[in-house]
Amino acid sequence: MNLRPAKIILQTIRWQLCLWLAIGVASACRAETVPTEALFRQGTNAYLKGDFEQATLCFRGAATAAPSSGAWHNLGNAEWQSGHPGAAILAWERSRWLDPFSAGTRENLRFARKNRQLDAPELAWYEIGSTWLPSNAWPWIACVSFWLALSLLLLPGIFRWRKAGWHQGLAAAGFAVFLLALPALLGVQTRSKVAVLLPESTPLRLTPTGEAQVLGKLPPGETVRLERQRGKYLYVRTGSGAGWIERAECGLIADNQ
Repeated sequence: MNLRPAKIILQTIRWQLCLWLAIGVASACRAETVPTEALFRQGTNAYLKGDFEQATLCFRGAATAAPSSGAWHNLGNAEWQSGHPGAAILAWERSRWLDPFSAGTRENLRFARKNRQLDAPELAWYEIGSTWLPSNAWPWIACVSFWLALSLLLLPGIFRWRKAGWHQGLAAAGFAVFLLALPALLGVQTRSKVAVLLPESTPLRLTPTGEAQVLGKLPPGETVRLERQRGKYLYVRTGSGAGWIERAECGLIADNQ
């Protein structure tokens, strides 16, 4: 019996597992080297004392060192209390990127947009599907379901195992989950191009130059979609039009995740 195909498949699976394990260990090590818990406590104490600027600094440091939905959520609260609606909405959107189940973050976004008379970003159907779970969960679901289905189809024949009905049933279910995860992966990719405007007033330019004609002024907290970049300028599309803005004038909701 030729075991070479089986060895290739098992080696491929081993490489995949080692890769994901290495990524997890690296992330854990990075989180442990930064005193994120101390920053979080300092930010909480400052927020309770009404020192929102200090709370913003602490929560931003914690969220940057070890991104988490809680750190981004609290940073959004501190930014809002500090009078920075654009930065607050961006922080809450980043919190939702990691934890779409947080009712508090969802309510904060709804309140902030209603208060500032802003529209929520329009999402395609596959982007809406991608919000049902944390964004980093979809690659895992697609990877595990694909390899499970492939293993159940190939390994019984390679090792001359007796095929059972549950093999085919689980393989079919695995491929079904994999196919359902593909649109969500696409949605994660396209949503990663959504950004939030930060300044109090962002000029929308006709061309990517400092002397360009200004088509209009965009309010802080408005969401835009990035389409292309030229130097320090980004071509973005909003609900009311399209034009160029400076890169520093917006923040990606998927940045630093």
